[in-house]
Amino acid sequence: MSDFECILANVDATMKMEGMPLTDEDKNRILDCLSGRTTFDNEVKKILEKYINN
Repeated sequence: MSDFECILANVDATMKMEGMPLTDEDKNRILDCLSGRTTFDNEVKKILEKYINN
């Protein structure tokens, strides 16, 4: 298991314990951030825009 996969598995497990399991879209977004394809700040902005504008 790669470092990114390990991080994702830990985040997914934590979110499941809190009753908020990650969707496939969430998992892909996290992997994109970890690999440097995008930034966490950029993804947070996209999510906020999606829900503020709807």
